[in-house]
Formats: sequence, C-alpha cells, structure tokens
Amino acid sequence: MNLFRPMFKRAFLYCALVLSAASLAAQDRTLRVNYVFAGNSRESHIYVDDLNVIDGWAGRRVNLKDLYLEGNGQILMTDAGTGDTLYRNAFSTLFQEWQNTEEATRTDCSFENVFLLPMPKAPANVTVTLTDNYNSVVAKLTHQVNPDDILIRPVGQNPPKWSYIHHGGSTSDCIDVVILPEGYTSDQMDKFYKDAETAVSSILSHAPFDRFRDRFNFMAVELPSVQSDASNPKTGDWKNTALASNYSTFYSDRYLTTKRVRQMHDLIAGVPYEHIIILANCDVYGGGGIFNSYTLTTANHKDFKPVVVHEFGHSFGGLADEYFYDDQYEQYYNSQTEPWEPNLTTKVDFSSKWEDMIPEKAGLYEGGGYMSKGVWRGASDCRMRTNACKVFCPVCQRSLERIIRFYTEE
Repeated sequence: MNLFRPMFKRAFLYCALVLSAASLAAQDRTLRVNYVFAGNSRESHIYVDDLNVIDGWAGRRVNLKDLYLEGNGQILMTDAGTGDTLYRNAFSTLFQEWQNTEEATRTDCSFENVFLLPMPKAPANVTVTLTDNYNSVVAKLTHQVNPDDILIRPVGQNPPKWSYIHHGGSTSDCIDVVILPEGYTSDQMDKFYKDAETAVSSILSHAPFDRFRDRFNFMAVELPSVQSDASNPKTGDWKNTALASNYSTFYSDRYLTTKRVRQMHDLIAGVPYEHIIILANCDVYGGGGIFNSYTLTTANHKDFKPVVVHEFGHSFGGLADEYFYDDQYEQYYNSQTEPWEPNLTTKVDFSSKWEDMIPEKAGLYEGGGYMSKGVWRGASDCRMRTNACKVFCPVCQRSLERIIRFYTEE
C-alpha cells in the first residue's frame, strides 16, 4: 500500500492545481483594479477607485501563487469560496517614496495606483497590503470581486497603434514590455521608434537579458503629445503631454515621474503588456524606476543608454540603487531588518542574499541605497551604481536571471 501513496499524493496535488487554475477565467481576461493610496508620513490608507475588464491576459502564467520579491507592498487574490490563493504579486509605489519626504510630515496627499490581475471565474477576494521600512504592515484592504458585477467597466476595445520592436515569442510564453512615448508629437513618431529601438537594444545587450532574448516582447505604442519635451516645474515650463510627466518630483531636480498612472493605463488598454518603459523626448538628465510600476527616462541625454538599463533594473528587477551620499538617509534602511531588494544587505539575513557567492564571484562593499554606512552591496561598481559601469554586477545578474525564470518557468 505504501508504494501507491506517493502516486496518490501526486494525483491529489495535480487535481488541486487544476481546480485552482479553473478558478481563473477561461476567457483569458484581465481584471484591472484602480486604487488610490493616500496619507502622510504617519498614516497610510487604501481606497478602491473602480474595476475594469480587458480581453486577454499578458501576465505570467506560471508561479501564480508565489512571489520572487516582497516589494514594499503586495496584492493577493484568493477564491472567495475556498480561500485558495489564485494570484500574488509585489510592488513599490511613488506614494511610499513620498512618505519619506519632509512634505509628508506636514500634509496629506493621494496617489493613483493600478494593478493587473487575471480575471477570476468565480467571486474572489483581493487584498492589498502596504509595508514600511521595518517590513511592518501599515495598511491593508480586502474587497471582493465578482466577475459578473455589471459595474466592472470593459476597456481596451480600441487600443492605440503599436508594433513589435523585439518579438521573442507568443504573449503567453514571454514577458511583455510596452515602450511609451512622452513628449513626442505626432510628427515625431519616427524619432520615437528609433529611440525605442535604442532602448531595447541597450537592455538586451546586458547580461543576463542577452541570454534570454527569446523570453521578452518589446512593443512600441503610439501616444502622440500636443507638445514636445516634459514639464519642468523648476523653470516654470509646463507641457501638454500624453502622460503628464514632470521633473522635480519631491522637489528633486532630476526625478522625472508621472502621477497620472490611471491615465497611462487607460491610454494603452487593449495592448498586451505587463511592464512599462516610458521614454521622454527631453535633453535634461532625469528619470525614475518603480518596481512593477514603470520606468521613465529621457531619450535625448548622452547617458540615455545606461540610464534606461539602470531604471529597468528598478522597475522590472526590483534592484535598489547602489550609490550613496556622505550624509545619512536613515529612513530608507535600518539595522533591524533586511532589505527586500536582492542587491543590498544590512547583514540581518545575509544568508538569504549573496553569502554563497563570496568570495569567488562577489564581495561586501559598504555603501548603497543612498546610505554610506550600514548597508552593503556586492561589488565595487555596477550598472545600479554608476552610468560608467558597463555591466550589472554578479549579484544583480543572478537576481535578474532568477526573476526572468520566475516569470517564464514552472
């Protein structure tokens, strides 16, 4: 009898996986949930804005119940009847970055956030959780989604024009990345396509992306702006652009972002995507990358190529900045917790990082995550530290390879 138990166990697990998969939409649809995150340096609140449904699902089809990285927040979908996990994902937000600013100590503010989930076949519960720099939960919201809800608005019936810059394979097998133009007028679309090609070739020239070219699709989407460039509040130059981006985010001159996240997702609804790169038609150095949200960088600056790769390391790979300043930014990392980012350590749980790579492939170099003390990185230089470095360090390369495999392999 004991000989048959392993076979029975495997059969039981297989049936459980089939039943769990059956809870997701057979119609292959995307549930887009629009949230508002609001608060200040002391409080965090999560609000549901509304729900949308889009034909097709461009997200991962493997490891749906698992996380590769923890992020600064997580979204979880469970079957309302059984409690079984259907889908999980992690993220970081501009809102949580803002909470570390001086402005957040004296005012409240709200930020848009959009998440793409596989549409469930039956009622499901969606839970959004935000954590602080000590990995403590600071806000949590659970709400139910009924796929038959008549107020879930269909979107994406008339997607914008788009084309492949790099076609690695089918949407179901590949990681789908859209490249969006910001500050390109209708008669500048040819320039946008050339800039998009430059961005893609730059990313795919770096290890480990070069070895996994066939696992990525990169698509350029035409979103013309009324005016060129991006808004620069420091000079009082506000532009009418497709994605309403601006420099001086958090009053930092080179931090170029957009808070109009809902508007961006509305514009590209119907295009198969799960990751976003925005190219701004600007000469001034700037940009930003937010884990599982978007990359934004300027296409006309001399450091365009290394910067777009660096920022994609943030938004796709969840890699942290490895540069630092002489003065301390203690609010970012602390000695009591291990950073969730794979390329930094406080040595609280170094065995979960790159301890196994020392000393052959990596080391311990103090300074990273904007802090000169108390945080360590794995190499003296890296694409996540300087624009002059031509490669990702071994620690970052291994993590990027693992996340690519996480998205594409059982």
